[in-house]
Amino acid sequence: MLDVAVIEDSAAAEASLNPMRARMLAELVDPQSATTLAGKLQLPRQKVNYHLRELERFGLVELAEERRKGNMTERVMRATAASYVISPTALAAVQPEPARSPDRLSARWLLAVAARLVRDVGELITGATRARKTLATFALDGEIRFANASDRAAFAEELTASVAGLVARYHSEAAPGGRDFRFVVAVHPSTKPASPPTPANPPTPAPLEAPHTEENPWDTPGPTKTNSN
Repeated sequence: MLDVAVIEDSAAAEASLNPMRARMLAELVDPQSATTLAGKLQLPRQKVNYHLRELERFGLVELAEERRKGNMTERVMRATAASYVISPTALAAVQPEPARSPDRLSARWLLAVAARLVRDVGELITGATRARKTLATFALDGEIRFANASDRAAFAEELTASVAGLVARYHSEAAPGGRDFRFVVAVHPSTKPASPPTPANPPTPAPLEAPHTEENPWDTPGPTKTNSN
């Protein structure tokens, strides 16, 4: 089973977004028969079998093993991945295109770049899997806490200069046998974890100051706005 798989087909995406089928995929991280799954979901086995056939048709579940039970053969199914990501390719007509309006300070442009990342890496994984080759990728993920907006802007300016220096050092336009790679550098505010359930008799909260909002947290002082892919 894969840790994560990319769904590129629109019909497969539609099948996975069905709430019952999505729940089945979550349950089938552990191999189960239709009978066992029907008991957990409190559904008729015939209905579970129908949904399993649809999921299998789109490659979202697969046969784990077959067991003989008396005069019958029981099929034990499992999900093909522990989690799934739907590629923008599934909505090809309306998928975002970063080249339309590049703006490194725009959160929506960042979203378009991230969507392209999902699409491209998904296609590369599919091709590498078919060719039985290893895909060369690299990623960093972390968090940083800035003291103020000025530090955020200074960090962005220094990061831009550092990346530009690395590109100038290692980029080789005419290298024989070379291969193009795309790199993406992104910074965004961290999201907070979900709040715990409210107790039956919650304490009276202390007064809170009105939140301070910013039109763009990367506004001045900061780097000069440039177009970039």
